[in-house]
Amino acid sequence: MKLTQTLKSTSLTTCAAATATLLMALAPATSSAVDFGGYFRAGPGATSKNASRACYGLSGPGLKYRLGNECDLYGEFTFTQAFKKDGLDYKVVLMPNIYNGGTDDGGAKFGLAMLYAEGKGFDLAPDATFWIGKRRGRADVHIVDTNFVEMDGVGGGIEGIAAGPGKLGFAYYRDDGTSNKAGNRFNVDYSGIPVNDGGKLRLVATAVNGTFAGGTDGFGLTLQHNQDNFLGLGGGNVVWLQTSSGSANLNANFGSLSAQSSDRSVRLIESFTWQKGPFGGQALAFIQKDKAAGLTTTSATIGGRASYAFTKNFKLVSELGVSTKKPENGDKQRVTKFTIAPTLATGPDFWNRPELRLYATHAKWNTAANVAAGPNGLTGVPANAGKTSGTSYGLQVEWWF
Repeated sequence: MKLTQTLKSTSLTTCAAATATLLMALAPATSSAVDFGGYFRAGPGATSKNASRACYGLSGPGLKYRLGNECDLYGEFTFTQAFKKDGLDYKVVLMPNIYNGGTDDGGAKFGLAMLYAEGKGFDLAPDATFWIGKRRGRADVHIVDTNFVEMDGVGGGIEGIAAGPGKLGFAYYRDDGTSNKAGNRFNVDYSGIPVNDGGKLRLVATAVNGTFAGGTDGFGLTLQHNQDNFLGLGGGNVVWLQTSSGSANLNANFGSLSAQSSDRSVRLIESFTWQKGPFGGQALAFIQKDKAAGLTTTSATIGGRASYAFTKNFKLVSELGVSTKKPENGDKQRVTKFTIAPTLATGPDFWNRPELRLYATHAKWNTAANVAAGPNGLTGVPANAGKTSGTSYGLQVEWWF
């Protein structure tokens, strides 16, 4: 296994390097250098005696606060090559990624997160950008590592069309699925609409069609409001109101292509960031209702992460979150998680990275959360199956560049 993983790692590295080299070799004199960027997190962690590493959260989007609570290893690395020809701007983007649910790289999975090309400056629509390939289109809340808008997939589209006060975009995506259970998705994205001083509105509409016997249609709508310098705190505020039905996901992506047409979901999200001198952070609250097969489940969370810089390079970071989930015919599940993390960073602000963290995390959960998680309980660790609290500690690096 180790040899296999080493070969896979070498293969990915060689492939990425070869691709970047090929892009540079084929690029005409009018191209720029290959840009390299990315993100990764990694580090060792442990929990109580006689139990393997554990993390704490409920199933579902946004119900797990990530500081000192990520039991995985993840990295994504982006190579971008830009070209200019006859007044046109072209770009090729390649993003390989690596993921492992455990601390080390044994059993790591390598993937291709993005591979697409785009062009701008065509006389048909000079200010619009056309793209084709595998691409991401995301809007997230960092502290729960959740993309509340996630227009990902293989497709093509056009964006940046001037339309009244905002910019309009259209995209088509195809999901080939498994066992010939394929589907189509169409997204319309109208963004940058000024509605108040420092505030802009975005509307995303989604239509999904399962193109197989038993496949269903779905529709979704997202309203997103972004406010600069919220309450004069030097950060921003985002509010999402989202609804979906049938085979469409709340996040503007594919849902289950065989979902019942009567299935419905609605979600209201509030998230803001701040930075006043050495004190920064991000907070989140949301409520979500899902109706599937005639039964309703209600999920909710409230929490936040705060950092205080004692020096330019030393911060104390802490995070507290409470999440609940109540199935219509079941008991309410509840998890409370708290982390404190002395942190070294390149600067004093909340968003400065890399961060090198030493953390301790404590969580409490109820019996309903343990039972819903199955035989090994909420943490997935057999030694915690009968418990309702746990403590973990470890080291982590988080870096985007």
